[in-house]
Amino acid sequence: MTTDTPDILKKIVAHKREEVAAAKVNTSITELKARIGDLEDVPRGFERHLREAVASDWTAIIAEVKKGSPSKGVIREDFDPLEIAGIYQDSGATCLSVLTDEQFFFGHLRYLALIREMVSLPLLRKDFICDPYQIFEARVAGADAILLIASILDLNTLREFYSVAKEIHLDVLLEVHDETEMEMALQTDCTLIGVNNRNLRTFVTDLNTTGRLARMVPSERLLVAESGIHNSDDITRLQADGAKAFLIGEAMIRENNIGAKLRELLNN
Repeated sequence: MTTDTPDILKKIVAHKREEVAAAKVNTSITELKARIGDLEDVPRGFERHLREAVASDWTAIIAEVKKGSPSKGVIREDFDPLEIAGIYQDSGATCLSVLTDEQFFFGHLRYLALIREMVSLPLLRKDFICDPYQIFEARVAGADAILLIASILDLNTLREFYSVAKEIHLDVLLEVHDETEMEMALQTDCTLIGVNNRNLRTFVTDLNTTGRLARMVPSERLLVAESGIHNSDDITRLQADGAKAFLIGEAMIRENNIGAKLRELLNN
């Protein structure tokens, strides 16, 4: 972990390491690998779905199944992850992001398997991955892709985790939030780069972050804008800045009619 990692992230990662240690007691990494070998399904192509959507001029939205966050608390009291996932699929989402952190984001690993049975869209495990164990765990649980966060991992670890993920056919969304992290991301082979518009120190969102960092990204890498996207005008603006796909959760989760909000966002 880098020395300037924000305190909230340090707290989350410290707790995550405790969780992983406990999980290893119950299920060894050897057992997880054996389970992967027994899986009959194949990952659904998270990045491929995004690229196909972009190529067909469809607005590629990664819709997030998210109950809450440390900064906002519980966002949706009547949270039903299966219902929400179904609405997202029916309303035009390209992929889904599933929060699996329990302590800080009110998610759960089991949501992945449950949602995978219900929808055909590719699923991203959205969590704080700090140990290779979690990558194997994600594959067993039903993920098609994982999130790696540059602010909690150094370059060698990013490269190692990316390699582990690709070996078991998982795609990787590598998240950055400033120029230093973008420079590091571009030193990996990851072709799916996410820009988090939320400042991880102040939790203030600024859509200018995507535009600023997009200039650094070569065209063969697909840029995903994350956080602070509330309406179709935001998407139009971010597309002009160079974003190709959009990870959106809170703007829809807050709405009574989630599907109508997603369709509105798609109509940019």
